[in-house]
Amino acid sequence: MKISLPYSIIFQDDKIIVVNKSSGISIGGDRWDESKERLDRIITEDLKISKLFTVHRIDKETSGLVIFAKNKEMHRSLSVAFEQRKIQKRYTAIIHGRPSWKETECDLPLVPNGNKKHMTIIDKYRGKESLTLFTCLFSAGNFSVIEARPQTGRIHQIRVHIASLGHPVVCDSLYGNANPIKLSSFKRGYRGDPHEERPLLSRLGLHALELSLPKDNDNYQILTAPLAKDMASLINQLEKLIQMLRAICG
Repeated sequence: MKISLPYSIIFQDDKIIVVNKSSGISIGGDRWDESKERLDRIITEDLKISKLFTVHRIDKETSGLVIFAKNKEMHRSLSVAFEQRKIQKRYTAIIHGRPSWKETECDLPLVPNGNKKHMTIIDKYRGKESLTLFTCLFSAGNFSVIEARPQTGRIHQIRVHIASLGHPVVCDSLYGNANPIKLSSFKRGYRGDPHEERPLLSRLGLHALELSLPKDNDNYQILTAPLAKDMASLINQLEKLIQMLRAICG
């Protein structure tokens, strides 16, 4: 029986490997529990790579693109590029509510609060500079699909910033609520058995969609990770709702 791995390879050469991470697994070591399953170990064991260097992180609950370096030199180079904001990031998120804006930004300063849940809080005195750009792609029912482009790299930055605007990411147990999203949540006249209905999405609705890596002569290598089936399914159902409403309204 083939074991399902929590990643797929998007790009690989002799210097880096870029993967599409599944939701539910950490990138690297957990300082509270080093024995926990982690993506870097799984990849090195699966591909028989001697060592991978973690360049950046996305939340355990977030799916999408992650870059690992295969040597110290590339690790240093990519780390500097992230610090200098030369690597552009784009995320897709499903949020609660219907924003009044098409585009907006949030620059509230953020700092980890050190509690057991490892949350990040807004703190105008101790918080570090943070900036996220948001674009609302469409709304359907009481949900919306947005694009988030973080300009800084704070822990849980997108989740905290969008929640501060009154529209937390769906299934976010830290900054919103963990309730799974079902078809009956937004489809009028749903006729299925509510006790047997399976959720369309039961994990954080946030996906690291795209990374733009700087190359020579101001050119970029753009890497994209397809949405996982659960997020893609929910977005597809929301799009169908829009089409149905347009048909009804003529």
